[in-house]
Amino acid sequence: MTRPAARTGPRSAAGPWDLSSLRAGALVTGGLALVAVPVVGLLAGWPEALGVVLGAAITTAFFCLSGYAIAWAGKIDDSFTLPAALGAFMVKIIGFYALLSALPADGVPDRTATAWAVIAGALLWSGVQARWVWTRQLYYTTPPAPPARPAASPDPGVLRQPVEDPGQASTGG
Repeated sequence: MTRPAARTGPRSAAGPWDLSSLRAGALVTGGLALVAVPVVGLLAGWPEALGVVLGAAITTAFFCLSGYAIAWAGKIDDSFTLPAALGAFMVKIIGFYALLSALPADGVPDRTATAWAVIAGALLWSGVQARWVWTRQLYYTTPPAPPARPAASPDPGVLRQPVEDPGQASTGG
């Protein structure tokens, strides 16, 4: 039994990181915003509708930032993905606080509507990503190699003995 060669260098995923969940999240967020903005504008007012647009944009930008940061870290070494995710989360918290603080308390866009849109968007993105993961065959380890095909007979001129059917009694001879 041969041993696999020792790894030299950083341990990283075998293939490129798949960021297609970001496209799915952006499309769902954009579609929902196309419906929500006019409804919120007519029911609550246009400053609130602009807050929904801003909240959808913030959420999309923040999830894309996290996705790219984690993928970049994973290309270097798999063990860097958790620190990258936590670091991106910290940057997003500070950035969101700064964005909300910069908005006027009673102005355009509406700060409260923006905050609620970000909360709703984060829940939406989490659901989209969960569905994306649940509907794909993703390996968290290297998949096993397919079984080897049986080797052909070394001498094609040799006839093989037929295999007896276990259901038939042997008659002997």
